[in-house]
Amino acid sequence: MSHPTSADLQRVRDFLLDLQARICTALEQQEQAGGGKAEFIIDDWERPEGGGGRSRVLQDGTVIEKGGVMFSHINISKLPASATERHPGIAGAKAQAMGVSLVIHPKNPNIPTSHANVRLFVAEPEGQAPIWWFGGGFDLTPFYPDEQDVIDWHQKAYDLCQPFGDEVYAKHKQWCDDYFYLKHRDEQRGVGGLFFDDLNCWDFETCFQYIQAVGNGYLEAILPIFEKHREQPYSEAQREFQLYRRGRYVEYNLVYDRGTLFGLQTGGRIESILVSLPNLAAWSYRPEWAEDSAEKRLTEYYLKPRDWLQLNT
Repeated sequence: MSHPTSADLQRVRDFLLDLQARICTALEQQEQAGGGKAEFIIDDWERPEGGGGRSRVLQDGTVIEKGGVMFSHINISKLPASATERHPGIAGAKAQAMGVSLVIHPKNPNIPTSHANVRLFVAEPEGQAPIWWFGGGFDLTPFYPDEQDVIDWHQKAYDLCQPFGDEVYAKHKQWCDDYFYLKHRDEQRGVGGLFFDDLNCWDFETCFQYIQAVGNGYLEAILPIFEKHREQPYSEAQREFQLYRRGRYVEYNLVYDRGTLFGLQTGGRIESILVSLPNLAAWSYRPEWAEDSAEKRLTEYYLKPRDWLQLNT
């Protein structure tokens, strides 16, 4: 396995900062096109153990109710359990991790919540060569899905995977379906996309190219959805359903998400860790929806793992 040089790590860092900036600019343009004036604030921070990051957050917009696009590059003196359970040989090693992670909660219930992240992890066990891997992906959580949007989302994922092997999309789609699953609800978080971790099966350069394709692919996939639904009208009942379904998002991020757990176990900056949570969410006791309703169809049809591109038919 090839090992990254300091120049390689700098190239990854430069890409991540540029990706963060480009995503924020593109989303601000959506906010402005919808008549809003909210912008992403920039909050640079450092941590005592070493490293830091740049948090960029937009709140209370006309189009985007809450959006966080976070860059971090941190040093870790002793790896926590969440990072070593799959790699027991690096327990207690020092490491560094860098990445961009984002969650965007639009105000209009017809625009899905979206999530993406790309990251690099490098552990340095004493007396051994560095151990590195990439991770990331993107996924979509609609409230009132447009089936063509879902198909187009997966088509973008499929297309960006193709240069890296015919099996990559199927593997990373399945991983996404398995990972973003609320076991206590027996329910998917959304309609999926891509998810991968421990990626070092190729040389470093190829792996880096893949996360660049994933990061850029998120932006290319989400912008047409904003454009299509930004001005679409919605009712108060649809807004209430959106807040109810956001509750599932909160449950997942606080109960299952490994990124949240990793941040807490490494003494991470709590505002950055929990920025993925929406400003508003709701919980209702055993709500019921009509059998032929869009709300019922969400859970009965869309929130099931599906072969959206009909590749196996």
